[in-house]
Amino acid sequence: MSADLAAKKERLLALIRRRSLLLHRDFTLSSGRSTSFFFDMKRTLLDPEGAVLVADLLFNMICDKDVAAIGGLETGAIPIVALLAARSWPERPITGFFVRKETKGHGTDQRIDGLLEPGCRVILFEDVTTTGGSVMQAAEQVRRLDCRIVKIIAIVDRLEGAQENFQQAGIPFEALFTWRDFN
Repeated sequence: MSADLAAKKERLLALIRRRSLLLHRDFTLSSGRSTSFFFDMKRTLLDPEGAVLVADLLFNMICDKDVAAIGGLETGAIPIVALLAARSWPERPITGFFVRKETKGHGTDQRIDGLLEPGCRVILFEDVTTTGGSVMQAAEQVRRLDCRIVKIIAIVDRLEGAQENFQQAGIPFEALFTWRDFN
């Protein structure tokens, strides 16, 4: 990693710690588990500096990958995908999509919105992963279109089973940060 990217990563770590890491309260995660700490990543992703840092660091992780699209499950992946699709232009344009948890019942009434062609290679994103259940909902829908999931990338891995679950599903996984980085 270049010195510039390493500095950006350290700056993003500090920003997440200050804006998004909530401690000493009771939270219920999407997995149903209870915890005393929570990462509210929208507080970093919707911050101007945080948005640029996330876009640069994640783009660096995917710019040399043979993928046509990036996506993930609503709502956690939506800002990530939007930032990365914008960041990819014009250097290495990558289209984006997101998967709804359920059909909306009007309009196109589809689970996948955005730009995803059947049979293409994709990378899925998650803001924070615990067991990986949320992003696996997106993986299931993407696979129904015969797309190949090259990798799943999370901004933060809580280190509570996601890596192992993705491995069992045959999907490579990488995280920008883990819970250990914040201790």
